[in-house]
Amino acid sequence: MESQANLTCQNLPTIFSSFVDTFVDFSVSGGLFLPPPITPKPQNPLQTIFPSPTRLIAIGDIHGDFQKSKESFKLAGLIDDHDKWCGGSTTVVQIGDVLDRGGEELKILYFLEKLKREAAKVNGNLITMNGNHEIMNVDGDFRYVTKEGLKEFQDWAMWYSVGIDMKKICTELGEKGCVKDLFEGIPLEFRGVRPEYFEGIRIRIAALRPKGPISERFLSKNQTVVVVGDSVFVHGGLLPKHVDYGFENVNEEVRDWICGLKGRVSRDLVRGKDSIVWLRRFSNELAKDCDCSTLEHVLATIPGAKRMIMGHTIQESGINGVCGNQAIRIDVGMSKGCANGLPEVLEIDRYKGLRILTSNPLYQNGKEASLDAKPKDGLGFLLPELGPKQVEVKA
Repeated sequence: MESQANLTCQNLPTIFSSFVDTFVDFSVSGGLFLPPPITPKPQNPLQTIFPSPTRLIAIGDIHGDFQKSKESFKLAGLIDDHDKWCGGSTTVVQIGDVLDRGGEELKILYFLEKLKREAAKVNGNLITMNGNHEIMNVDGDFRYVTKEGLKEFQDWAMWYSVGIDMKKICTELGEKGCVKDLFEGIPLEFRGVRPEYFEGIRIRIAALRPKGPISERFLSKNQTVVVVGDSVFVHGGLLPKHVDYGFENVNEEVRDWICGLKGRVSRDLVRGKDSIVWLRRFSNELAKDCDCSTLEHVLATIPGAKRMIMGHTIQESGINGVCGNQAIRIDVGMSKGCANGLPEVLEIDRYKGLRILTSNPLYQNGKEASLDAKPKDGLGFLLPELGPKQVEVKA
């Protein structure tokens, strides 16, 4: 009996931790039960270049809006009425900026993780990326956090703390496996912050700082630059210095920083107006203000690249292309916390070319409604340059 009791106590932290992980997944993700995360040692380097799939979908900034996130996936025929993956072998790239401006950030993170697992079982692929708001949150910059966002993290922390307390019961201090205090090194108060927000701020710092439980579980799996077929994906944009630095180096350094394995990443990579996640040289809504010559040079230095696909800057006219469709801008401000725009996604199909899939009711009279779009090159007959567009509407 004694040996059985010791075995039970020995295993309880792991068993209960698994239960809490699963329960927290359910409670913060709107009913998504996920098994405990599998956390293998990070690959070195991360995969940066992916082969050209038969069908590729690009989804822009979603900023804490769970409903609009699901609408985007449904628009592209990627999830069914039960929110399960039905996209087959499609490759999807979500361009970053899941965090901030909305109150369902954790729901989205858990939802994307669930879809990654489901897609992988049928040879699909969901690639998630870092936007400037992911970087800001790991840095502890919460300028764009909402009250609802703080509350969601507080709900998560309650269950996370229950798991920590149970682990402490069966873990002797000083032994291997001792549980670390989630709030270690985090102050109790913050200058310029109203006292009622202190707890939420402390929890968000603890969860999202380097090696925090949320940043390490989710954000460390994000890419910062990827190449899929002949398309380069990045949240803001790339300059020659970023190409010279090496995409694998960029992804590895950002990942290692998020995992707490190294210090802050260079300002040239993820901070400042000319960094990868902040650049707007190619995303200004006025085509004349876009730096097409630099873009052309950058793409010429990336083998096989025809276009750069980016988010970050809201396009009030919807998804569009500039610089001869070498720059495709997919942030339509769909989140309620931004412009509350109608969801649109970009489709790149091996046989059908480039198309915009939209939920705009203006185009719901036909599957390929035309507004006299006049594309200037052969990259896709449904991709306009800052003008009226043809679209495909999916129910």
